[in-house]
Amino acid sequence: MTSQTIIATGALFGMLAVIFGAFGAHALKKILTTDQLHSFEVGVKYQMYHAIVLLALGYGQGQISNSIYWCFVIGIILFSFSIYGLILSDAKGKKLKFLGPVTPIGGLLLVSGWLLLMYNAF
Repeated sequence: MTSQTIIATGALFGMLAVIFGAFGAHALKKILTTDQLHSFEVGVKYQMYHAIVLLALGYGQGQISNSIYWCFVIGIILFSFSIYGLILSDAKGKKLKFLGPVTPIGGLLLVSGWLLLMYNAF
């Protein structure tokens, strides 16, 4: 994976995290419960954390494996975006229950990315 691709991906996820965070803090604050808003914020935080990691990896001197990159990218999509879908659909009274099992799969991919990153360090 090229450093430009990694940086662009991190920047995209970071930008979307800011947009989603602002959307949650302003527009959704009126329609979500406190618990729903907290869950939405967890999705935003994890998305931003991993966007920053992608940026750091992209700007770093060494190359990262495609496996690390894809674990983080797919993990962000499955983890954070499934939380967004679950919360927004629940707020509309039509919870997309099929997304429930997707969230932990995304979390497992994020953990796998960190594990691969640690393995690469050695």
